[in-house]
Amino acid sequence: MRTGFYSSATLASMPMPSGIGIIDTMMDLPFDDVRSIYEFLAPNLKDTASKEEFEFPAQYMFKKVPGAMEAGQDPVAHTLALMDHHGIEMAMIGAGGTNQLRALNEHPDRFLPSIGVDPNEGMKAVEQIVKAYETTGLRALAGFPAGYNPQVPINDKRWYPIYAKCCELNIPVFMCTGVPGPRVPMACQKPELLDEVCWFFPELTIVMRHGAEPWEELAVKLMIKWPNLYYSTSAFAPKYYPKAIIDYANTRGSDKVMYGGYFPMGLTLDRIFSEMPDVPLKDEVWPKFLRENARKVLGLS
Repeated sequence: MRTGFYSSATLASMPMPSGIGIIDTMMDLPFDDVRSIYEFLAPNLKDTASKEEFEFPAQYMFKKVPGAMEAGQDPVAHTLALMDHHGIEMAMIGAGGTNQLRALNEHPDRFLPSIGVDPNEGMKAVEQIVKAYETTGLRALAGFPAGYNPQVPINDKRWYPIYAKCCELNIPVFMCTGVPGPRVPMACQKPELLDEVCWFFPELTIVMRHGAEPWEELAVKLMIKWPNLYYSTSAFAPKYYPKAIIDYANTRGSDKVMYGGYFPMGLTLDRIFSEMPDVPLKDEVWPKFLRENARKVLGLS
């Protein structure tokens, strides 16, 4: 176990238990063409490597990014086999592609639908939420402020009709926060922008995605302040989970921090779960982190 990274209270922890029935709040099915998935970012990318060399826009940050599937392999069956192997009972995936919809329709007990919408589209974005809710049983909305063209800051009023609809439908928003991995401007994702949204929409459940770094201590302060604000560990290999977040989960934040992976975007499940046992969570925190907090936020209990 690493020393000098976590607090002494955190280091007095228990190994990851088995048999919990993990809920992964960020997963998807393997892609045939990774580059095409990120075409929406193209207008905001300026550097040569991002535009011409990278298959994955944050590729410089990750080692051994999951590759494309073998020809003829069923992405749904492949993903289910990986989930079974690693003890993942349910996973939240996108609901926009043919294979994704097949997974959601054929295995509603294993996959949970989420979608992303563009706040620049106004009421069209709201209509997309309603349609997904009525046709797929939508469980969550995904927001990526730095990925839109033009970008839409977390507290921009273009979000407000979307936030209001999520309140009405009791759908949480999983919002990217902190410095984005892709080489695009970061100001629109500063965690401080959540303060206004949590204040104005106390009925809205918001889950911070992708680290909130380098403002993770501010993220903790905001979670202490606002009961409707949570944190997911998505896009981080377990050995890089921020110290402030793990310390918070082990103390007053045990109900606020939940597991999120990043397969197949940047991390393999093999890597995630080979490192997970070294995360120094307390014995009583592990079930909340891996399952119970996600069940609460996603309305599964």
